[in-house]
Amino acid sequence: METKHKAVVLGNNYYIGLSIIRSLGKEGIPVAVVDYQEEGAYARHSKYVTEKLIGPHYSKEPEKLKDFLIGYAKNQEHKPVLYPTADPYVLFIDKYLDELKEYYLINQTEQGFWSDLIDKDKLYVLAQQHNILVPKTIQVKDQTIIQEVEQELGYPCIIKPSDSSTFVSTFRKKLFKVSNREELEEGLRKTKEADIEVVVQQLVQGFDDHMYTFDAYLDQNSNVTHWLTAQKERQYPINFGASVYIKQKYVPALHEIGAPFLEAIGYKGFAEIEFKKDEKTGEYYLIEINVRTTNFNQMLTELGFNMPLLAYKELTGQEIGQDSLKETTNLAFHYMYEDLHASRAYVKSGQLKWKTILKTYTEKRIGSIWSFDDPKPGLHYVGGLADKVRQKLIKR
Repeated sequence: METKHKAVVLGNNYYIGLSIIRSLGKEGIPVAVVDYQEEGAYARHSKYVTEKLIGPHYSKEPEKLKDFLIGYAKNQEHKPVLYPTADPYVLFIDKYLDELKEYYLINQTEQGFWSDLIDKDKLYVLAQQHNILVPKTIQVKDQTIIQEVEQELGYPCIIKPSDSSTFVSTFRKKLFKVSNREELEEGLRKTKEADIEVVVQQLVQGFDDHMYTFDAYLDQNSNVTHWLTAQKERQYPINFGASVYIKQKYVPALHEIGAPFLEAIGYKGFAEIEFKKDEKTGEYYLIEINVRTTNFNQMLTELGFNMPLLAYKELTGQEIGQDSLKETTNLAFHYMYEDLHASRAYVKSGQLKWKTILKTYTEKRIGSIWSFDDPKPGLHYVGGLADKVRQKLIKR
């Protein structure tokens, strides 16, 4: 395999970045990592990292980061392949796409496309245009919002942001679940004071194991070349969070819905559609699309679906072929640290029992950070947790 192009990974303080680094580095691809600080960026300690760069902050100094990246690429013999590890980096790349693609190889070619898919309002409009089921949504525009919600949705329902990253950084949760008028009014007040745009949305009924994913790679002609499906078992925060325990499970209906939709909208590169299956009707509702590498990428790679590698190979002019997983392996991905928090919350709320949770620890699973073959990131991660504990004890 040709590896003369470098991979540049934006964001090294989360295990998604670590997974991308390992997925590429194990194939002999030179990996340069970029972050705005050394502290907490444990992924940059992987043995597969060939260059460690510190650049401007993506939101505080986006213009400077753009110029920093272009300056780096100008000094390379071949165009690097650019990888975002989180939505803020996706939005950054999308904002400067026309400039960055002159110096980097990037899956998406239409500026604004990624941003529109991250924006839930625009995504749902697009999905409805293609006859995809989405939760019923009410815009927060005027004083009649309370009456509209109670007449058209009822309780429980959810208050959901258009910009998830800003909402999470402000409230430390992905959304507000509301069970009555008082909670609805309180949630709307908080988001208004924080100047965060939100919508009120139908809550599709079903426990967290009713959440599914369709993970696919689409080539530059917007054809699905690789795909597989998975089912969540636990997430954090519980009920409305990211996967902390998820299994590969073959669900053909997800391909039947997801593949034609992604192809029709002209998607390119890796995409993950999250669906929720209504426990009463059995229908699948599109919840969101992740346009960056999924948090359980390590599990996909273990199953033979190395999505970052597919992007690298295609963008550097190499054959990628086609593949799909049409059987259930039950291989799981496990992010133990957040799963411990999630498990306590599940048990406390009566949704799960410890016996059920502990049973999954005997199943075949892929971890998020620790690797005997590449131990330094795990050691730095544990060291960071220890520092946080010490700081809390000092404050007491």
